[in-house]
Amino acid sequence: MELNEYKEYLSEGRTVIGGSAIHQQMGVYAQEVIKLTMKLNSSYHSPEEIRSLFSEITGKHIDDSFRMHPPFYTDFGKNITIGRNVFINSGCHFQDQGGIVLGDGALIGHNVVLATLNHEADPEKRGTMHPGAIIIGENVWIGSSSTIVPGVRIGDGAIVAAGSVVTQDVAANTVVGGVPAKFIKKIASTDS
Repeated sequence: MELNEYKEYLSEGRTVIGGSAIHQQMGVYAQEVIKLTMKLNSSYHSPEEIRSLFSEITGKHIDDSFRMHPPFYTDFGKNITIGRNVFINSGCHFQDQGGIVLGDGALIGHNVVLATLNHEADPEKRGTMHPGAIIIGENVWIGSSSTIVPGVRIGDGAIVAAGSVVTQDVAANTVVGGVPAKFIKKIASTDS
């Protein structure tokens, strides 16, 4: 299966049956990105080198404003879209098979997990997966050690408190926190 066809299949949220041809293709793409993430994580790289390696991982141009502190882990890489002025701190895990979009100005804290695949609940079909994209809006701050599950959208300007598990969409300009994450407060505008 060609890369674009594969990405389209997952982006449509279509089920991946355990042991199927597309499931096996996941393993092939995972091996490819493991080589690149090992290179990224194995030694010091300048900010320019990090951007270049991340561009290889995603297969897309990465803006000069992008910053990252490795290590960084992903199982596919090619379904990550990064806006301008994005910062990803160390130890993050992006399971991007279902698609991850980080809007302009997004700040991703240490050890954040973005997981875009759910497994089937039935133990006999546990290898079957259901993809769902994670969309993170502009100027969002995801606190350290938070987990965002498949299909969640986080509105512009929102804050996810450290250690949260986000299982539902988050409204723009709000703070959420906890397990599962719940509304804490609205963010007051500083505009006069």
